[in-house]
Amino acid sequence: MKTSTRCVALLALALAATELTGCAVAVVGGAAAAGSVVATDRRSSATQLADQGIELRASSAVNDALGDKRGHVSITSYYRKVLVTGEVATQDARQRAGAAVAATPDVASVINELAVMPESSLKQRSEDTLTTGRVKAKLIDANGVPSNSIKVVTERGTVYLMGRLTEREEALATEVARTTPGVQRVVRIIDRISEQAALHPNDASGQTPAPAPVTTVPSTGTPAAPATPAVQVHPVTQPTVIQQPPVEVRPLPPVK
Repeated sequence: MKTSTRCVALLALALAATELTGCAVAVVGGAAAAGSVVATDRRSSATQLADQGIELRASSAVNDALGDKRGHVSITSYYRKVLVTGEVATQDARQRAGAAVAATPDVASVINELAVMPESSLKQRSEDTLTTGRVKAKLIDANGVPSNSIKVVTERGTVYLMGRLTEREEALATEVARTTPGVQRVVRIIDRISEQAALHPNDASGQTPAPAPVTTVPSTGTPAAPATPAVQVHPVTQPTVIQQPPVEVRPLPPVK
């Protein structure tokens, strides 16, 4: 009974989110002029279509590369930066899947988070779906977070946040995710933008301001302890994106 009630509640939240998006589109012009945060995707229509096409082509490429040994592989593209999650049987399959995605037309960079392990169970995937729903619902309720500009992916309790956010928005979204029940780790795959760019996401100049400074893990030596022991940040600029190594994650501390 508890599970059924929870599913109904999440469905209601999802429907509410859909209604909210529709309303936001109707008032986006006025809200942007007033400097308010609106619930709309910051990607242009062309970029959204490009990401959808990448996901389809990359998934087909993985099928061709792995065949019946594909395992459980999920492809998520945001601003042509592609996140690959799931499980495969061997390290060779992991590498071939990553290479297939990287060779897909229009892909700017690949974050290969495939795990070499048995496929996750239906129960685990259902829990991940519920976790994604909880995070999205909390993002909608959070003040100052552009929820529809954040892609949320959950795999085995790890939540991936993808989007184009300001430093303030990124911090708020991270706190929302890390305090959501069921979340074990948080990984940010964020294109850091300025406050000005957030107010004018479709600037006619087509130029994206340089990302704000971020803390990254040094390639050599002992990494410095981050101020917030939650996640690693991987900023990119568009349209030029440099190939980056796999995302590194750290366990989150208990929520007090």
